[in-house]
Amino acid sequence: MDYKNAGVDIEAGYKSVELMKEHVKKTMRPEVLGSLGGFSGAFSMEKFKDMEKPTLVSGTDGVGTKLKLAFLMDKHDTIGIDCVAMCVNDIACAGGEPLFFLDYIACGKNFPEKIATIVKGVAEGCIQSSAALIGGETAEMPGFYPEDEYDLAGFAVGVVDEKDLISGVNIKAGDTLIAIASSGIHSNGFSLVRKVFPMTKETLDTHYEVLGRTLGEALIEPTKIYVKALRSVKEAKVVIKGCSHITGGGFYENIPRMLPEGICAVVHKDSYELPAIFKLLQETGQIQDEMMYNTYNMGVGMILAVDPADVEKTLAVINASGEKAWVIGETISNDKGVQIC
Repeated sequence: MDYKNAGVDIEAGYKSVELMKEHVKKTMRPEVLGSLGGFSGAFSMEKFKDMEKPTLVSGTDGVGTKLKLAFLMDKHDTIGIDCVAMCVNDIACAGGEPLFFLDYIACGKNFPEKIATIVKGVAEGCIQSSAALIGGETAEMPGFYPEDEYDLAGFAVGVVDEKDLISGVNIKAGDTLIAIASSGIHSNGFSLVRKVFPMTKETLDTHYEVLGRTLGEALIEPTKIYVKALRSVKEAKVVIKGCSHITGGGFYENIPRMLPEGICAVVHKDSYELPAIFKLLQETGQIQDEMMYNTYNMGVGMILAVDPADVEKTLAVINASGEKAWVIGETISNDKGVQIC
């Protein structure tokens, strides 16, 4: 009896590391010290000593049950982007610049090519956010996960000068709310998605004219990474008073997280066209409006609060960065919360 007979293939682990190295190399930053394969990742902070009060910000998250979709479609090259996005978007939401990322993959059986494909997606997410992929772990856990399934989680660290932290404390009545478009459902609410649509190959391969593609292609679309867009706003010298990443809990849970007491966010549903995937999901599942806005991003990945005088500049720089932005509402004096009208 040996470890391989027990279900853990050490040689497959070595092969996975070799296959993923080409992807990891593309994410390197000058601050990275050492190379892939050590017991820890080292990152120099020398570059940030010129900040008045350099402050570390961090985020950790997984992909959730969207992974079930990847298993069914046997598509594993974008799910890593979702994992990175869920972490680095939270960092950017605080005004931080993502520095490095670490991933954790747990699987029932290590198929090196599949693991390398997952990491390729992680590396792409890191490239999009300018974060270095400095380490990770692949754990083969036979008997714990089915052979063809895995879990994926990540952890990111960023930096921001303390004076530039986005906290929401200075939001006041009369400020403007700016939305940045999502790419689709992103990585939240898939437990409900899987109840609405039968998770079969036939269902996922069904082409919908309103979507312009198959249902599976629309659902697995990776999460937008907003680091570049928020960086462009900062570089334009616009003060972002508050920032909300619309993830699990939708509008009702996430928008209040950026608001001070006594301030309510008013969101106008008719300020934009609801993406087709959300219309299809709501109609098929007969889901009430409130539940939709309490579960999904509804086409909005980020919401920023800015002074009305900065609205035009903010919209211009976000759109110039390649994202789509529009005014979605305003803040008023009222109990802390959200009004969707």
